[in-house]
Amino acid sequence: MPSLHPEPPAWPYCGRGAEPATDPVGCRGIHVPGYTACLSHLDEVDRHAYLSGLTPGVSISHRATPFTEPLLQELLQALHDPVTGGPHLGNCRFDEAQFFGKAGFKNACFSGSARFHRAQFTGDAEFGGAQFSGEVGFKSAQFSGDAEFNRASFSGDVEFGGAQFLGEARFHGAQFSGEARFHATRFSSDAGFNVARFSGDAYFQGARFLRDAQFQRVQFLGYAGFARAFFSSDARFHAAQFSSGAGFAETQFSSGVWFRGVRFAAMSLFGPLVCAGAVDLTRAVFEAPVTLEVAALEVHCQRSQWDSTATLRLRYATVDLSHAVLSSPVAVTAHPTLFGHLRQGTVQENLLAGHQPGVRVASVRGLDAAHLMLTDVNLSDCLFSGAFHLDQLRLEGRCTFASTPTGLRFRHHIWPCRWSRRRVLAEEHHWRAQSAGQPALPTGQAPAPGDWRTGPQHPDTDLTPDPENVAALYRQLRKAFEDGKNEPGAADFYYGEMEMRRHDRTGTPRAERGLLWAYWLLSGYGLRAARALGWLTLAMMATILLMMGFGLPDKSPEQEAIGVVPSGGGRVTFKIDKENPKNPTGDRITTERFEKALNVTLNSVVFRSSGQDLTTTGTYVEMTSRFSEPVLLGLAALAIRGRVKR
Repeated sequence: MPSLHPEPPAWPYCGRGAEPATDPVGCRGIHVPGYTACLSHLDEVDRHAYLSGLTPGVSISHRATPFTEPLLQELLQALHDPVTGGPHLGNCRFDEAQFFGKAGFKNACFSGSARFHRAQFTGDAEFGGAQFSGEVGFKSAQFSGDAEFNRASFSGDVEFGGAQFLGEARFHGAQFSGEARFHATRFSSDAGFNVARFSGDAYFQGARFLRDAQFQRVQFLGYAGFARAFFSSDARFHAAQFSSGAGFAETQFSSGVWFRGVRFAAMSLFGPLVCAGAVDLTRAVFEAPVTLEVAALEVHCQRSQWDSTATLRLRYATVDLSHAVLSSPVAVTAHPTLFGHLRQGTVQENLLAGHQPGVRVASVRGLDAAHLMLTDVNLSDCLFSGAFHLDQLRLEGRCTFASTPTGLRFRHHIWPCRWSRRRVLAEEHHWRAQSAGQPALPTGQAPAPGDWRTGPQHPDTDLTPDPENVAALYRQLRKAFEDGKNEPGAADFYYGEMEMRRHDRTGTPRAERGLLWAYWLLSGYGLRAARALGWLTLAMMATILLMMGFGLPDKSPEQEAIGVVPSGGGRVTFKIDKENPKNPTGDRITTERFEKALNVTLNSVVFRSSGQDLTTTGTYVEMTSRFSEPVLLGLAALAIRGRVKR
C-alpha cells in the first residue's frame, strides 16, 4: 500500500514497492537484522530462518512493518514460552506498524518495554491478560476494531495519548502500576474500565468519550485527572474509589454522570464541570473538606455522606439532599456568574443554553439541617417533612419560597375572595391541593395560577403531610428566620403555622380552633394590618351610626337645684339633681349629632371616655367600642410592626 508518510524514516527501511512519482519511499518497514527487507517482504526461506532463530524473551524491532494476521501469528508462535503458555517478548518496538486482521497478543508477556506508537490496528486488537513489565506506549495509535485489554497488567508507565479507539475499548480489570496517560485520547465507541486499578496517577485530560464510558468499581490510588475531558453519552463511576486528588476542571458531560457510592478520600475541588443532564452523587462519601463547582440540570445527593466541611457552588441545578448525612457544615449556594478557572478563564456553559441558571432545592427530607446553610436558592418545591433540626437551618441571601395562588376564587362557590399573599411551603401546597380534590398533573406540567401545586404522592392522603405536620415545619422554620433577623419572613411562617392549626381537626381542640378562626378573620393572626384597619373602620362607623340613632339624647339634660329654707332662718341645703337622658325623637341624622357621635367614637378608640351624656343604649355601645376598637387598633399596629421590624 502507498506510504502515508512522504519523508523516509530514520531507520533502514525496506523500500519495497517504491515508485518515484507516487510513492518514493515505499515500504517503511525496518530491516530484519541481517537482511535488507522487512519481515513482511522477506522471502519464505529467509523468514523461516529468522523466525527459527528467535527465542522467548528476545528483543525485537519491527517498526512500520505491515503484519497480516498469519504473519503475526508466525512471529508470536516463534516467541511462544512453554512456561507461561503464551508469547514472551523482551523489548519490542512496533512503532507505526500496521496490523491487518486480528492482532492476537492475548496473554502475551512483555518483559521489556513495548512500543506501539502510531501503530494501526485495522481489526480487533487483543491484549487481554497480557503482562507488560516495562514502559508501554500506544501514543497516537489507531484501533479500527475493538481493543481488548481486559485483565492486562501494566507494571510501568503507560502512554495512550492521542490514540483513537474507533471500536470498543475494554480495559475491565486491568492493573496500572505506574502512570497511565490517556491525554487527548478519542473513544468513538463504548469505553470500559470497570474494576480497573490505577496505582499511579491516571490522566485523561482532554480525552473524548463519544459513547458510554464505564469506570465502575475502579480504584484510583493516585491522582485521577479528567480536566477538559468531554463525554458525549453516559459516564458511570459507580462505587469507584478516589484515594488521592481528582481533577474535573472544565469537564463537559452531554448526558448524565453517575458517581453513586463513590468514595472521595482526599479531593479538595470537584469541578468546575458542566453537565447537560444529572450529576448523581447518591451514597457518595466525601471524607475531606471539598468544594464542588457544578453547572448541571440536576444534582442528586440522596444519602450522600459529608465527613468534613463542604461547599456546593451550583448553577442551573435542582439539587436533592434527601437523607444526606452531614457531619460538618455544608453550604449550598447559587453561583451568580460563570465559573472561573485559573488557566482558561471562565468555563463555557454552551451545553446548558436556554436554561435558567438559578438553583432549586428539591428536598431535604431525612436530613439533619443543623449543619446546612442555603444561600440564594429557590425553595418553592423543597420538601422539608422528615428533616431534623430545621430550626437550626441557616438561610442566607435571597432564598425564595412558593407563594399562594393568584386571582379570584369563590368560597363555597358564592363569595369572591383572594388568597393572602405570603411565603408558603410546598407541603401546604400539596395538602391544600389534596383537600380541594384537584386532579394530579402530568409530570413537568405547571398548575394554573389559581390552583395549588399537587405533590408527588397526590392524591394519597396517607403520604401527603397533614396540617399538624405542616404546622410543625412552619414553627421550626420560623425560628430559623427569627435567628437570622428576618422578621418579615418569620411573620409569613407564623401565619402558615396558624393556618395549619386552624385547619387541624385532630391536634387542635374545637374551642382553640374557634379562637383561631376569630383571630384570622379580624386581623390575619395579627399580621394583616389592612384587615384589622378595615374592621376598625367598620366598628367606628357602626358606633357612630348607633350613637346618632340611639346613643345620644334628644337634648342635654338640665340640672335642677332644690332646697328648703328653715322657718327660723339658718343654713339652706340644696339638692342638685339631673333628669335622665331621654331617647331621641325626630330628626336624628344631623351635623351636630354626627360631631358628638364622632367625638365619642374617637375617644373610644384610644380607650378614653368622652364625657358626653348618653342614653342607656349609648352607654352600652360606648362600653363595647371602648373594648373592641382599641383591640383592633392594637392588632393593626402589631401587623405593621411585624412587617417593618428587622
